[in-house]
Amino acid sequence: MNFKTIREIDVKGKTVLLRADLNVPAADGKVTDTTRIDRLKPTIDYLSHHGARILVMSHFGRPKKGAEPEFSLRFLVPVLEKHWGKKISFADDCIGTPAVTLAGSLQNGEIGLLENVRFHAGEEDNDPDFVRALSELGNLYVNDAFSSAHRAHASTEGLAHVMPTAAGFLMEAELNALTAALEKPQRPMAAIVGGAKISTKLELLGNLVQKADILVLGGGMANTFLWAQGVDMKASTWPIRRGKSWRRRRRPDATSSCPWTAYGAKNSKPTPITGSAP
Repeated sequence: MNFKTIREIDVKGKTVLLRADLNVPAADGKVTDTTRIDRLKPTIDYLSHHGARILVMSHFGRPKKGAEPEFSLRFLVPVLEKHWGKKISFADDCIGTPAVTLAGSLQNGEIGLLENVRFHAGEEDNDPDFVRALSELGNLYVNDAFSSAHRAHASTEGLAHVMPTAAGFLMEAELNALTAALEKPQRPMAAIVGGAKISTKLELLGNLVQKADILVLGGGMANTFLWAQGVDMKASTWPIRRGKSWRRRRRPDATSSCPWTAYGAKNSKPTPITGSAP
């Protein structure tokens, strides 16, 4: 797999739009797992050390009514400062005057955090006007949000078509690992996929089931298959398909369908595996 990395680009004095995944687990306004933040630090350190002006973009949660305060990224500023060891400036929007002002105020090596990109419908719609508004903030687009890269949104896919683009260190590592696993895998190969929603991963699973010897599903998506096999889901939720839409259910729905046939696994059948972590 061929792609350009930040090592190959002179970033000094350039404003870098860094797409991160800061959709971190949080409760009562406090981050409960900083893994995603910590894994971004090598890219942050490299860009800052080499004189880039870094504008971090991310989504957080699933706001449906625009700028909902409970989905603001502002609460992450002190957490990022602690884990990255650098001062973080914040803009109350990801486009428009607040974002432009923040971008213009950054000096070489400094970092700014833009407000939740999902506060604008154009993000998930991959709207060209929204893509353009984001692109006007910087000179270079760096994607280090592998965990969000399966979505063709403005900040994860649209910007790559209108700006010079490179992969951050996290994205590079994940793509290299994925290439090694899928192109020249050691057999037998098992693929483990988790997540709450199966609807955004159908194409991925359809690809993996053709390549992997064993496909293991976890999280809410696994519940879809368990429910289809008649397992009592009790209080657990599971995504189901009704027509072209997906919804989370807590009780059986005879009009819904399990998507296993979409995977092309004509002679395969999911086998429930239960257990507990040590």
